[in-house]
Order: sequence, then C-alpha cells, then structure tokens
Amino acid sequence: MSEAALAPNPPKLLDRVRHAIRVRQYSIRTEEAYVSWIKRYIFFHGKRHPSSMGAEEINAFLTHLAVEDDVAASTQSQALSAILFLYKHVLCEEVGWIGDLVRAKRGRRLPDVLSLEEVRALLERIEGTAHLLCTLLYGSGMRVMECVRLRVHDVDFARNEILVREGKGGKDRHTMLPGSVKVALERQLVRVRNLHEQDLGAGYGRVWMPHALERKFPQASAEWKWQYVFPARSLSEDPRSGERRRHHIDASVAQRAVGEAARAAGIVDKRVNCHTLRHCFATHLLEGGYDIRTVQELLGHKDVATTMIYTHVLNRAGGRGVISPADRL
Repeated sequence: MSEAALAPNPPKLLDRVRHAIRVRQYSIRTEEAYVSWIKRYIFFHGKRHPSSMGAEEINAFLTHLAVEDDVAASTQSQALSAILFLYKHVLCEEVGWIGDLVRAKRGRRLPDVLSLEEVRALLERIEGTAHLLCTLLYGSGMRVMECVRLRVHDVDFARNEILVREGKGGKDRHTMLPGSVKVALERQLVRVRNLHEQDLGAGYGRVWMPHALERKFPQASAEWKWQYVFPARSLSEDPRSGERRRHHIDASVAQRAVGEAARAAGIVDKRVNCHTLRHCFATHLLEGGYDIRTVQELLGHKDVATTMIYTHVLNRAGGRGVISPADRL
C-alpha cells in the first residue's frame, strides 16, 4: 500500500478556519460569524474552492451584499474581514487589490437616548437578575457582552470599580460600580457562591478560562474568583472542548427583558435595547456636566471623535468625582 493511501485525510477547509481562529484566541462569536461568511462566499460562487478565486470573486460577493442584499456597512465589513482572514491565515495567499468594491451605505445615525424618567420606568418593569444586569449596563456604560462576561474578581466593592476585561478592541478598562446596586450585587454573589459550591459537589464547577490559563493553572478554573457574576441557570457543553460546565448567562435574557419593559412602559417612539442604556449612560453624564474625555475613558472609546456623537444632547465641561447616573434615579 502506498504512503498516500496510508496518509490521514487532510482537515476540511472550515475545520482549518476554526483551528486558525482558536490559535489566535478569537471569541466563539467571531468564530461562528467568520465560518458563516466563508460558507456564504463559497456557496455564492457555486462551491468553488477559495484557492481558485481571488480579488474579482471577493468583489463580486461583497458587491452583491451591498446591492442585492442591502446589508449595513458594518455587516459588509465583517464579511470582508472573514474572507481576508481565510486567505491570509488559512490559505496563506495574497488576494490582490480589492479596488472596485461597492460599499454599503454607512449613514450617520444618532443614537436614541431615553430621559431619566424613561430609564426609571424601563428599569422598574424588569425583574430578577435581568434587573440587576440592566441597571449595571446603565450605571456603568458597559456593553451587554462585557457585563455578562464579568468574573467575581472583576468587581471591586472597596474602590467602587469594575474592571472590564478585553472589551471592544481587546482592551481592558475601569468603569464605575454604581453605589445603588452594591447591595443587590452582593446578594447576587452570595447566590452564585452557593451555586458554585453545589456544582463543585456534583463534580463540576469549572469555567472557561481565557488565553490558555487553564493549561498554566489547571486548578484556577474551579476557583471562586474566576466564576461568572451572572452564570447560566443550567450546565451546558462547551462547543470547543466538549466539557460540561456552567457558562455565563446569555445576552438574549437581558435583550428580551429590555424589549418587553420598553413596550410595557409605552416607549414606542425610540429604538430601545441593551445598547440604548450605554447611550443613556454617556449622554446623562454629559448632561450632568462631566467632561467628554472622562466619558470617553469610561466607555473605552479609542478616539474621542466616537464619543462626540453624544454631544448632540449637551457638551458641558466640568466635574471631578464621577457619580453614576444610576445613582440619580
């Protein structure tokens, strides 16, 4: 029998994509999105192998997304990033100059912002864990995924701070811990600790660890400080390792709660979701007289120009010690 016959089957293209993504420590959400876009790209061109295609085919696919599918500019950009990742990191090929791409329209849309009274009415109609989570979103300016990914040791009650790890752009930052949620958050951690001890007793209690920390510190994933502040109700199988563990709560829990509360509060003239609470955080701080550089730092914006969008409401300088808008409710 020849060596070729004895050689194992080479990994499939999408498995190679997943491997390349995991080596670079991209999130599971990015992995799912990139694999989905690469599959769409391949199917769009009649299942041709990407190695037989290049700039012309990429342009055709992305132009189709903009013209025929009428996707948002951010969606088209994500598709392009996925395809370029495929060629650069998986196929190790240059795709040439992508110059004739029809870009999806990127309109300047001002964020919808609720008044203090509307925020109060919204939060009053949310119950349980979702209420604490949404109050934290408004009171700290975190993105919803940043909030659900919080670990126990990210919350500093003594300093009234929250450490947001690997926010957008992979950067860490500090933001405020609203005083109005401290008691509720302490009660939440008591419940979480009891749940963690139950999981340990049942032979579980280990959480996913970032950046290969599980290999460096094998016991760390079972430690209390690494547990999620907002754990899921039930155990689930890790899609990468196959290990059964308790992950963090799904962001859809908060999104669904906000949507239902907005309808119950009669807020029908504005787009309201979890990210709206982040917009409210920034705008209400500016209304309170805090300077835009402070708001920029709390939001984690790389460029102050991104934060400037909130000055359509008010842009006044001033303020020293920052008070969370949640404490004004």
